Amino acid sequence: MNILVFAEVRDGKLKKSSLETLSEARRAAGKLGGQAAAVLVGEGVRAHAEALGKHGAVRVFVVDQPRLKYYAPEAYARAVAEAYQKHGSGAVFMAATAMGRDLAAGVAALLGTSAATDCTGVLADGGRLSVRRPVYAGKAYTTVGFRKSPAIVSLRPNVFAAEESGGTSAAEDLAVTFEEADFRSAVRDVAATAQGKVELTEAAVIVSGGRGLRGPENFHVRDELAAALGAAVGASRAVVDSGWRPHSEQVGQTGKTVAPNLYIALGISGAIQHLAGMRTSKVIVAINKDPDAPIFKAATYGIVGDVFEIVPALTQHLKKVLAT
Repeated sequence: MNILVFAEVRDGKLKKSSLETLSEARRAAGKLGGQAAAVLVGEGVRAHAEALGKHGAVRVFVVDQPRLKYYAPEAYARAVAEAYQKHGSGAVFMAATAMGRDLAAGVAALLGTSAATDCTGVLADGGRLSVRRPVYAGKAYTTVGFRKSPAIVSLRPNVFAAEESGGTSAAEDLAVTFEEADFRSAVRDVAATAQGKVELTEAAVIVSGGRGLRGPENFHVRDELAAALGAAVGASRAVVDSGWRPHSEQVGQTGKTVAPNLYIALGISGAIQHLAGMRTSKVIVAINKDPDAPIFKAATYGIVGDVFEIVPALTQHLKKVLAT
């Protein structure tokens, strides 16, 4: 089975999560007797074909047009569908980013098939592809198979390893004829916020704050620790509902689902809703003055104490250690 991967480019940079997805697609395709290919869609994206070849793409299709500079759901879905037809794929993979989650549904609708989203495992056995994904707010996992081809799959960022395979691939221009209907909805401009230089859902390290920080004026404690670690910042639902932090920082069932290498929770009790969004983090560190806080049941390491005493000391120590 061949697998096609949509390689996402944002602000001129190839997403690391796309390289993770491609690496996993290469591994799965190999077990199924096929090969992995990739498709680049946008303006000025050709230069990323080399990196995709190194990570296992035997072919890289390029749909490069000025009108594709910003994400246009129908047009991008059509481009991916055309690449799927060209490669003869049995599955289409993409990273479960904001764009990938939207695109997966569009591609599935266009190809008349189904999509499995936010997957944390890929199984290739007996000549069949199946995936593992969380259900019931992350409290259980289910293994999903596919009745129709191609299988549309989005993979959770930071779960799979991006590994170079030593291969090479030349870019192949793919001529796609778009209709005006393909641009019924499109991004015309992007206004970036001043907060957080690191995308929350793809960050390797996240520092989140909860009601234990007592007020919006105290979130500098969280921000200073995050700056020392080069981390993204998050918040609990209670904090966002109180207006202390914007919704874009919310981690949880009604916020963003993250899977960083390190998640540090400051003054977060650990409600089920919050745990649903971060329980797949590889290492969880919790700092809370309540020894019975639910967050400690999910934590790899826990510190019972006052965040206003512990975190500034930790930040200063990390600055010294990381500076050497």
